[in-house]
Amino acid sequence: MTGQELPLAKLKVVEFSHMVMGPSAGLLLADMGAGVVKLEPLTGDNTRRLRGSGAGYFSMYNRNKRSVCIDLKSARGRAIAKRLVKEADVLIENFRPGAMDKSGYGYAELSKENPRLIYYSARGFLSGPYEHRTALDEVAQMMGGLAYMTGPPGQPLRAGTSVIDVVGGMFGVIGILSALEMRNRTGQGQWINSSLFESVAFLVGQHMAQFAVTGEPAPPMPVRMSAWAIYDVFNSKDGKQVFVAVVSDTQWKKFCEYFSFGEFEQDESLATNSGRVGQRDRIIPRVRSLFRTFTEMELMQRLEQCGLPYAPISKPEELFNDPHLLESGGLLDVTTPAGQETKLPALPLQMDGKRFGVRRDVPKQGQHTRDVLQELGFSDGDIDALIDDQVVAVG
Repeated sequence: MTGQELPLAKLKVVEFSHMVMGPSAGLLLADMGAGVVKLEPLTGDNTRRLRGSGAGYFSMYNRNKRSVCIDLKSARGRAIAKRLVKEADVLIENFRPGAMDKSGYGYAELSKENPRLIYYSARGFLSGPYEHRTALDEVAQMMGGLAYMTGPPGQPLRAGTSVIDVVGGMFGVIGILSALEMRNRTGQGQWINSSLFESVAFLVGQHMAQFAVTGEPAPPMPVRMSAWAIYDVFNSKDGKQVFVAVVSDTQWKKFCEYFSFGEFEQDESLATNSGRVGQRDRIIPRVRSLFRTFTEMELMQRLEQCGLPYAPISKPEELFNDPHLLESGGLLDVTTPAGQETKLPALPLQMDGKRFGVRRDVPKQGQHTRDVLQELGFSDGDIDALIDDQVVAVG
C-alpha cells in the first residue's frame, strides 16, 4: 500500500520517545500511513548509539518516520514543539511519570491548545502503588511471572526479545485507535496509557486461569506437563532439531499412518488425547528413536505431507533467507543508521490482501528538521538562525 490507500494517511503524530515501547507504537502507526514526526535531542536519540542487544532497536522501530532534532529544554525549542503538537492528532511519549509535565509537555497543558489531542503515555505501570517505579521490559517480565514461566525451576529467564515493550506498544496503539473513534463521536481527545507490568499480567493470565481451574500452580514451561502427548523438540539424523505437535485425535491417526505406528493406531487406550497424555512415557521414546532415522529435511517433508504442525529450530539471522518471508513481502528494505542496507520484518498484517511497506527509510539524525519547520511556516533564514543558535539541528 502507498499514499492515500493507507488507512491512517491523514493522521499526524508527534513522537517524544526512545528505546522500544514508544517507538514500536509509532512504528505501527507510521507503517499504516500516519505522518510521524520523531523529536530527538540535538545530539540525536541515544538509542541510535546502543550496542550489544540494543544495536538493532533504532533500525527496527523507526522506519517511515521523519526525524527532527530540537533543544526541547530551550524556550524557542519548546515553542516549536508545541506548534507541532497543536496541529497533531496523536502524541506518543515514554518518559518517567511526571517528566513531561515538568518540561511543559504534559497532557493538561498541551490539551488546552489542542483539545482534540490523543496523548499516549507508554509506562512501566498503570495507576496504583507501583506507578512511580522505574521499569524496563526485563523488570516487568521478572515481577509479572513471565521469566519464572520461561526458565527452568530456580532459573528465571527473560524471553529472548523485547516482547513486553512491543506488546505494550501494541496495546497503546489499540488505545490510540479507540480514542480516535471516540473523538469522532465527541470531538474530544483524551490521555491514554499502556504499561509493561499489566501487559505481562495479561499474557500470563492463562497460567493464572490454570491455577484458578485446577488449584495447582502452573510449573515453568521447561518442566510443564504438556496438554498433548506429542508436543516436543526432536533430534534428527543430521544433528538438527524439529518441533512436532500432534494436537487432535484426527492428527494422531494421520501421524500413526504416515509414520507406520500401526500398534499405536490400533490401541484403543491411545484413541483420545487424555489416554495418550497418560502414556507419554511409552510414546515419546519410540517417536524419538524413529525421528533420529530421518534427516531434518526428510522429517519435515513427511510432516508436511501428513499436515502436522512442525517447525525447524531457526535462528533470527536465518530469517533473512526465509523463502516465505521473501516471497510474501514479509521483509522490507531499510538502511541502518550506519548506512548498511538490510531487510527487516514488515508488520505481520494484511489489509485487502496487501502488506504495508516502506515509504521513508530509517531517518538520519535531524534529516527532516528543515522540511518540518518549513511546513510550520519558518523561512530558510529563520531556520538558519535556529541552527546557528543551536535550537535545532539538521542532518
